[in-house]
Parts: sequence; C-alpha cells; structure tokens
Amino acid sequence: MRAPSHPSSRPGGGGHHQVLFVLAECVPFAIALLVLAIEFTPAHVLYTGPFLVATPALAAVTMGPKGTIAAAGLAVAVSVATATYNQAWGNQQVYSNFLALFLVSVASVTTSRMARARSASELNQVRRIASAAQKVLLRPVPERLGPLRAASLYLAAEKGAQIGGDLYEAMETRYGIRMIVGDVRGKGLPAVRTAAAVLGAFREAVYYEDDLVDVVRHCEAAMRRDAAVPGAVDEEALVEGFVTAVVAQVPDGHVVEVVNRGHPPPLLLRDGKVQALMPGSPLPPLGLGEFIAGPPGTCERYPFLPGDRLLLHTDGVNEARDRGNTFFDLPEAMEDMEDMEAKRAVEAAAATVPDRGPREFLDRLRRALVRHTEDRLADDVAMILVERLGDAGGPAR
Repeated sequence: MRAPSHPSSRPGGGGHHQVLFVLAECVPFAIALLVLAIEFTPAHVLYTGPFLVATPALAAVTMGPKGTIAAAGLAVAVSVATATYNQAWGNQQVYSNFLALFLVSVASVTTSRMARARSASELNQVRRIASAAQKVLLRPVPERLGPLRAASLYLAAEKGAQIGGDLYEAMETRYGIRMIVGDVRGKGLPAVRTAAAVLGAFREAVYYEDDLVDVVRHCEAAMRRDAAVPGAVDEEALVEGFVTAVVAQVPDGHVVEVVNRGHPPPLLLRDGKVQALMPGSPLPPLGLGEFIAGPPGTCERYPFLPGDRLLLHTDGVNEARDRGNTFFDLPEAMEDMEDMEAKRAVEAAAATVPDRGPREFLDRLRRALVRHTEDRLADDVAMILVERLGDAGGPAR
C-alpha cells in the first residue's frame, strides 16, 4: 500500500500527469510575463490589472504557501514597474488594483496553508492505515523458530510507503520451519491484494500439507481464485499477473528443502563463502503453472549445517543499482559481513558481548544496500535470514 507523496503517485498519475502539473505551476508566472510584454509595448492600451490580481489565486491551486507568496510578490513588482513606466501613479484605478491584489494574495496564502495542512493530515492518516495493514500482512518473523534463529526486513522503494508487492513469512509447523519470500508483478493495491491472497493460503496450507509442492500449489490456486473475482484486478493484471516465489523448509536434520517458482535463488552462507541454491529444473512463477511440462515441480534438498545462514530475498536487493548503474553485489556483501562478524566475535568473546545474530546481520546488509543506492531504491526489498543453531540449541558460530 503506497501513500501518495508526489503528484505522479496519485491516481491517474505517471509521467503525463507530472508534466501537466509542472505546466500548471508555470501559469501564474507566464501571466506576469505576458502582462510585462503588453505593458512595455504599444499594446499597453489593454487593461491588464485583473490578470495580475488573479496570479496569486492561480498559484494557490498548484503551489504551497511559499510559491503563492512568490507569485504575489512578482505580481506586485510587475504592477509597480508598469505603473511607473506608464506614469499611472495618482490614478485611482492603480490603487484599486493594488488593494485587490493585496486582498487576493492574503486569501490565497491562507487557503494554500489550509490545503497543505489538510493534505498532510490525510497523508498521515494513510500512512497510519498502511502501517496497521503492514503489521497484519507483513508481520516480523519470530527471532527463534525451532532450531533456527531468524530475522526479516522490508524496505519500500517509495518514500512514505509501507507495503508494496513483496511478501514474506516464516512459520514453525509439525513438518519443520517453512518460509516463503515472493514478489508480485505490479504495484499498488492490486499487488497488495495478490500478496495477501498468497500469504493467506501459505499460512493455512503449511499446517496441513506434508508436501512442500502441495503448499505451493495451494498458494497458486488462491492467487487464481482471487484474480477471478469480478473487479478484483484490472484486465491487464488478470492476463499478465504472476508472482515469483521461493518456498523453503527446514525439517529435522541438517538439510533445507526448496521449491523455486521463478524467483532469485536463496543464498547459503557457510564458512565465509556464499553459494546460490540454483534450482535443477527451473519453474515458471505462480500464475503461470500451465506452462509446466510434466509433474508440478519437485522439492530440492541442500545441506544446511549448524552455523550456516540462509538468505531468502526479492530481486529488489540483487538488482539495486548505484548512480553508475552497477548492481549491488549481494554475495560479496554477505561475505564481507561474515568476515567482519568473525573479527567482532573474537572481541565480543573477551568482552562477553551477546551475539545479536541474524537481526544485526540484516541491519548491516540494509545499511550497505542504502549506501550503494544512495537511498534511491528502484524496487521494494524483502528478506528473511535464518541461521541453523547447533544440535545443543545454541549458536554454532
């Protein structure tokens, strides 16, 4: 759910809307220039007073109080210049124009301030609603899940946004720890609705389906049911909508099982080295299951030893770019943080500093990502990091 923080993010926004908005902001100043052109040419016989009086009122429609004051100041300056040039001082109509301009300017600035305060109040209300929705839809994962320590992170690309099309969840079940990270095609409320449908199906199926592939099938079926509801999504989303997702399970034993449906592969960090858990048989995203030839996919198994860390993430991380268009090197960042953590562990052991584990690791990863992009994320980011504890239940690191 995105809180409108810019004209282009409003309904019906986009590049065309933004261009029109900028043009509307230029209208008051264009009028002032037009008046100058008339008054300083032989066409000054035309009466231009009403045009200048309307300038601050027009500015109040598209600008804030500062812009309205600037437009009013320009109108006064033009009025003084034209009255001096045409030697119109002493004419009662000139003073009437100044009085009308003063009254309209005061009213316009007051109206602009009230509109700005009302917009700020509405924006804060939208953000509070979005924050409440986030706590329901994207709740933080528990710090301890059976034999795992865990942490989650969500970053919205748009300033002021709380929820987008990314989703995540991690739950402890009788079959083991089950996790999902996904990315809905598209943005806005339709993407949030699809994410809610997939997460709702996942949270229900993980408790009853012993096969991880069946859990994924339930998520895809829920997505299709939601898309079939009349008016739920627009026609384009219905035809081209899909969700990339990776579902992982940590059962008893030192393994992790993964079903990948067109999503960036999970990254396994072991002994300072990162390994991408690439699927042996690539599968299409959820919503495109009809393109699967043969069985509906298999669950692939990988070693997951005590001390290993597993990162599930969306493409907003590995596709993040800096000003030079260089991608964020996620594996290298993870390895650097592992080296840094190993050095700090030696110091912490002497100072008996508690190990913060996955939460601190994700925080450092977030800071590295923000530095790389200079706080200009192009896409939302969702991550889950889990660490396999030792057999005795304590950290194996």
